[in-house]
Amino acid sequence: MNINNRVISNNTEPYIIAELSANHNGSIDRAFKSILAAKVAGADAVKIQTYTADTMTIDCSTADFQVTGGLWDGYKLYDLYKEAQTPYEWHKPLFDYAREIGITIFSTPFDETAVDLLEEIGAPAYKIASFEMIDLELIKYVANTKKPMIISTGMANLEEISEAVEVARNNGCNDLVLLHCISSYPAPIEQSNLRTIADLSEKFDVLTGLSDHTMGTLVSTVSVALGACIIEKHFTLSRADKGPDSEFSLEPHELKQLCKDTKEAWRSLGKAGYERKRAEEGSSKHRRSLYFVKDISDGDVITKDHIRRIRPGYGLPPKFEKKIIGMTVKKDIKSGTATSWNLISK
Repeated sequence: MNINNRVISNNTEPYIIAELSANHNGSIDRAFKSILAAKVAGADAVKIQTYTADTMTIDCSTADFQVTGGLWDGYKLYDLYKEAQTPYEWHKPLFDYAREIGITIFSTPFDETAVDLLEEIGAPAYKIASFEMIDLELIKYVANTKKPMIISTGMANLEEISEAVEVARNNGCNDLVLLHCISSYPAPIEQSNLRTIADLSEKFDVLTGLSDHTMGTLVSTVSVALGACIIEKHFTLSRADKGPDSEFSLEPHELKQLCKDTKEAWRSLGKAGYERKRAEEGSSKHRRSLYFVKDISDGDVITKDHIRRIRPGYGLPPKFEKKIIGMTVKKDIKSGTATSWNLISK
């Protein structure tokens, strides 16, 4: 998969997405600063969300439209989305700025009008949010753009994921990534179930990653070992400034650490193999080997008392201990001499 000439695969460093979401706090200036901070921290991409309160829900005050519990307790849905939205008129300036400073930017569309807007300004890829992955018409519409699509799977069962993948593939999406996700804000670390990342890859023959809502960066870093090639994490300039998503978002120094740790985690995976590594060459001399630990004269028979398995490793390997006991030496040998076939005869 390729986004803006950045290859995304199991053979490349993980692709880090800084999710701005609602952490602009209603200020386009803060959005600009956030994009720059994500770039400086080392993220590969910054992602925004494209919706309005009216494309998300209706202005209704009945119980169905009230948020109860969690970070957004007490909000009416319409009011929450009105506060959190990234205004459509911001999109082009934000995209232009990201391109100017050299960081990829794309978005999560929440309806077809959002896709149309993003197509107009040249979005290089699309992200489908967990809550929208059951909106198969939206997935079909995005797939028709023929651009890479990343789908979060929070709350979805296997049947729902299968339906989304089938619709995406049947409508022109050739580059698809599934992100394992726990749609809880924040998500409990003990419910992360990161083994699902590899299982998704096997079941659907796709690249996989993680949309991480846990606190901190540990879960994201661990996910690399399970095959995550994309990691998405919410990002804010400062949690102290508050905002709809700030509680479970990373600050710039934490995003920088995430970028560093996940890349080093990926590098540590390497490949399976049992040849001696270059870094081990200097250590091999400190392995155990067989040494003469008593003086012995030419022609004498080697007994158990003459040799020991000790460090360093310049002598014969310890596995030959029993073989050389009972053999004779070809010359006078001082204690502390490494055993060698050149010193021994049958």
